[in-house]
Amino acid sequence: MKNVSKYHRQYYMPPVKCTKWTEKEYVDKAPIWCSVDLRDGNQALVIPMSLEQKIKFFKLLVKIGFKEIEVGFPAASETEYVFLRTLIEQNLIPDDVTIQVLTQAREHIIRKTFEAVKGAPKAIIHVYNSTSVAQREQVFKKSKEEIIQIAVEGAKLLKKLAEETEGNFQFEYSPESFTGTEPEYALEVCNAVLDVWQPTPDNKCIINLPVTVQLSMPHVYASQIEYMSENMKYRENVILSQHPHNDRGCGVADAEMGLLAGSDRVEGTLFGNGERTGNVDIVTLAMNMYSQGVDPELDFSDMSYISEVYEECTGMKVDERSPYSGALVFAAFSGSHQDAIAKGMHWREEKDSSRWTVPYLPIDPTDVGRNYDADVIRINSQSGKGGVGYILETKYGLNLPVKMREAMGYAAKAVSDHNHKELRPEEIFSLFKQTFENVKEPYSIKEVHFQQKESGIVTQVTSCFNGKTITTEASGNGRLNAVSNALKKAYELKFNLVTYQEHALEKSSSSKAIAYVGIQKPDGSLSWGAGVDPDIIHASIDALITAINNR
Repeated sequence: MKNVSKYHRQYYMPPVKCTKWTEKEYVDKAPIWCSVDLRDGNQALVIPMSLEQKIKFFKLLVKIGFKEIEVGFPAASETEYVFLRTLIEQNLIPDDVTIQVLTQAREHIIRKTFEAVKGAPKAIIHVYNSTSVAQREQVFKKSKEEIIQIAVEGAKLLKKLAEETEGNFQFEYSPESFTGTEPEYALEVCNAVLDVWQPTPDNKCIINLPVTVQLSMPHVYASQIEYMSENMKYRENVILSQHPHNDRGCGVADAEMGLLAGSDRVEGTLFGNGERTGNVDIVTLAMNMYSQGVDPELDFSDMSYISEVYEECTGMKVDERSPYSGALVFAAFSGSHQDAIAKGMHWREEKDSSRWTVPYLPIDPTDVGRNYDADVIRINSQSGKGGVGYILETKYGLNLPVKMREAMGYAAKAVSDHNHKELRPEEIFSLFKQTFENVKEPYSIKEVHFQQKESGIVTQVTSCFNGKTITTEASGNGRLNAVSNALKKAYELKFNLVTYQEHALEKSSSSKAIAYVGIQKPDGSLSWGAGVDPDIIHASIDALITAINNR
């Protein structure tokens, strides 16, 4: 990292100030989406997709809602050509979907491309040639005028062959390596192409401004887009498109700012697959809109299935932290985060809120097919009472007293820390039962009888301690208080009964109830027990004896 002096900024700012886009706050409507997974994404795979995989992926893109899908570079290989012909000949292209094919601005390639799309209901013919300073000087060794001529000749041939070929064709032009091209020169090239095509309201064309290599911060690209949008000929009849790559990790930011700056259309891929660091991630881009109340007009409600098909067909993996789609993006392990989420969910239930404002969750996980039990509150050694309590309440119907939640939280943390593992909900429930239910040693109760007298409740308690059975009589202001007093009397126990709660176990069986008992020891600390029984008195006694045994 000692050779920084050999690098310099390779982008070019517009010749005039272009910052109107900064006055806009957010992207307020969905762009036209074009998936390039089957071309740009596919050509970046170590093992490109087979014909069967391409068909499956195409059907997935249609299901998601893409109306424009780039299906390949049919003149580049036999596999690409066969795939396109299969889509056409087997009538796999829905009436509302337009396929797109890519071609260099070279005559024999353009001609083969038109042969490949014969019979397609609608097709976008996407022609390109490179315009950047580096490409002009180093690769093509051509002047600006010669580069323009390549673009113009390609545009003319597209128009000629479209007139000679049966079908419904739309034209798209890309000044490849746009981000390394002087904006005023890129504008000159695009306008020359537009002069050939003469777009009309009924026959619009697409000008695509690709971030072939990301060379600048996103605001620079936005200014370049704004300059092109405001100075392009036939602008009302041009669909201004962008195709951001992600070399600097700013693909989504480029696309969002480009939309603010005037672009109408975005080419990208699911999960950002593509050459080098990939294309713009359409999942993230669309879900960003969705999270701010803007309909992206794409359906990601079954994100797990989409990820599964993507991984199966491409051999790539959706990262666990990939926005909106990763396995862990909704997971909260931190105790404070879990507590805030749990309280936020309770607040929504109480207020019946139609707005989603839950802390730490930018969207409702269920909107993309995830669930709260398995995906949101995850328990490990970093977790706290809020998360553990939330799982026990929402999945198993246990509404623990606040201080008991804290004790259960510490118990779960200790197990997770000792075993160096995350605890699944069923493991947490099992730990609760093991720790706070039916702990019958060293004390246990065999039999209890009650009598109602003027002075209160009198009870006879038959209990065991270390194998010895005794019967003790005591009174109290209630049944549980009387049993508590009897046990204190029998064994000279010192504690105060400070917490008692009960509720029906609706999640498991309406015929059962659960009681929670907390006792305070002489040192001020608390001990807890829970009891489950169809009879609430039996449940509360079981909870008391467990709390005593847990001292």
